[in-house]
Amino acid sequence: MGPNSLKDSRAQIIARMISLLEGAAREGAQLVVYPELAFTTFFPRWDYASEAELLQFMERTMPNPSVQALFDRAAALKVGFYVGYGELTPDGHRYNSAIIVRSDGRTLLKYRKIHLPGSTHVRPAQKYQQLEKRYFRYGDLGFPVARAPAEWGNAVMGMLICNDRRWPEGWRVLGLQNVELVCIGYNSAAYDPNGGESESAETRTFHSTLAVQANAYMNATWAVSVAKAGVEDGAGLIGGSLIVDPNGMIRAQARTLEDELIFAEADLDLCRQGKEKIFNFAAHRRPQWYRPIVDQVGAVEPPPAE
Repeated sequence: MGPNSLKDSRAQIIARMISLLEGAAREGAQLVVYPELAFTTFFPRWDYASEAELLQFMERTMPNPSVQALFDRAAALKVGFYVGYGELTPDGHRYNSAIIVRSDGRTLLKYRKIHLPGSTHVRPAQKYQQLEKRYFRYGDLGFPVARAPAEWGNAVMGMLICNDRRWPEGWRVLGLQNVELVCIGYNSAAYDPNGGESESAETRTFHSTLAVQANAYMNATWAVSVAKAGVEDGAGLIGGSLIVDPNGMIRAQARTLEDELIFAEADLDLCRQGKEKIFNFAAHRRPQWYRPIVDQVGAVEPPPAE
């Protein structure tokens, strides 16, 4: 998707999303993947002082009247979709969430983002902030998978959101559940969101692509990773949406920073080579040596040289 602006109404954004859905359906797509926070601008780039200001970006239920038209049109076309959104729970907690919706309109799977980037405080020297740690709780649903319905080949499906794709631990937890298709939405800055000039848009797009290719290969899964891209309210977002097969090969990749459709047919049998041979976890993993991965958060220096 191209950028969403603060001035765009919800109706305008939903109309664009439906137009993309209809274009995909005309080409025979059965599953459409939308980005992270697809219904709004990327609001964590600004400092909001009040809860009331944040509520305009949050969804109390999913679906709800402001997005129901998308769900209705998808069900009429018999196309399922993944979509990311800001979730507000009944007890007032906020999460960066995503769902996969079946072709009949029912929710198959829900995920809440675990690897929140940025900071809890405003960085005074920066024009744009990254305040996800301030606005969202860390996801509390783990890395769930679900068996898709027959029209999707009974694929084992899982989800990640944005920064999650850079951390191999989440992919491996999905891999240990025999995941065959991972859907990912992201809104990644086209500049270094932590300050400085060390990361260009080109470098950040390369890293985004690299992370998906490598982890899809190492877990023998298809992966669909989709950006909200372009200049959004003056702030650049990288593109690079892509579909990767279980060998890490790119099957399709977006060429623009605007609304664009890319397609691939996911042959789930391609997962077998990796899962049964080089990444046969039962045969080759040695978890007794992996304790630091779960017991340790930061890096620990080795003893000084004698």
